[in-house]
Amino acid sequence: MNREYHRWYSHRLGRDMELLVFGHAGAKVLVFPTRDGRFYEYENLRLVKSLAHKINAGQLQLYCLDSIDWESLYCNWCRPADRIRRHHQFEEYVLNEVMPLMAAKNDHPCTIAHGCSLGAFHAVNIAFRHPHLFRKVAAFSGRYDLTLNVEHFRDLFDGHYDNEIYFHTPSHFLPNLDCQWRLDHLRRMDIVLVIGKEDPFLDNNRRLSHALRSKGIGHRLHEWDGRAHSGYYWRRMTRLYV
Repeated sequence: MNREYHRWYSHRLGRDMELLVFGHAGAKVLVFPTRDGRFYEYENLRLVKSLAHKINAGQLQLYCLDSIDWESLYCNWCRPADRIRRHHQFEEYVLNEVMPLMAAKNDHPCTIAHGCSLGAFHAVNIAFRHPHLFRKVAAFSGRYDLTLNVEHFRDLFDGHYDNEIYFHTPSHFLPNLDCQWRLDHLRRMDIVLVIGKEDPFLDNNRRLSHALRSKGIGHRLHEWDGRAHSGYYWRRMTRLYV
C-alpha cells in the first residue's frame, strides 16, 4: 500500500501541520481525527487496515489530517470567540492547503468527508458548509451541536453565541438554509450518519436527520445497538459505509 508522510508550515495557522496519505488512486477521503487524535490515529486504530482492500484496489485514497482542537474548540483558557475563530482558521487551512494538495495528486471527481466522534462534526460541518466540494460524507458517532450540555459533555463555548458559532453548527444553520444552490448540492450528496442507540448524542443525530428530511435532502441514519463509540465499532462501520 502506498503510504506518504507530508509536513509543511501553514501560514494560515502559524505552525507546522502534518498528514498521512494512504493509497494511489480512487475517491479522495478527507479524514478528520477524533478530539484527542493526531494524523496517525486512523492508522493506529486499524481503520486503514479495515479499508485496505479498497485502498489497494485503487478505489479509495485517504488523506488523514492532524488536529488543532486543543488550540480551538477545546482551548479552555482562551475566550470562546477566539476558540471558534481558531477553528475557522483550521477550516481555511483544509480548504486552501490540504484540498489543493489532494487535487494535485489525484483528479478523481469524488471527495468524501469522513470522521469519527469529533471528527464526524468536522466532516459534516465542512461538507454542509461547502457542499460543492464533496460528493459524500460518512460521519460516525458524531455531535453536530457543540453548544449542547449532555451527560459530561459541556457547551464548548461556555454560553457564548455569535454568528460564527451559528454558521459552524450544522444542526443550527441547516434548518434555516434557503440558498437553492447549496441545497441542490446537498441533495446530490451521499450523506451517511451512524450513531449508537445509547450514545448521548443520539437525539442530536435524529434532529439533524429531521432537518435534512425537511429540506428534501436524502440521507441515511443508521442507529447501532449500544453506545458504538470506539475503534471496534468504527472498523466495522468503515467497511460498510465508506
